[in-house]
Amino acid sequence: MKTEILAQVAPCNIDFLSKILEGYDNLGVLSTINPSDGQVIIRVTEDSFPEVMEILDHLPFDIKIFR
Repeated sequence: MKTEILAQVAPCNIDFLSKILEGYDNLGVLSTINPSDGQVIIRVTEDSFPEVMEILDHLPFDIKIFR
């Protein structure tokens, strides 16, 4: 089963967030919903969800998670 994390970052950080997820062995797949507002969706598995949330909680930039 897949899980989706809806989030918002500064538009200039979308690419950086994508690279971070790729660097962690593609734990999540990032898609942009609205690039001008920085709205993204991160698709993860149930197993990788806790690890991805831990990564998101420790990013060097602000991120707003919509649960």
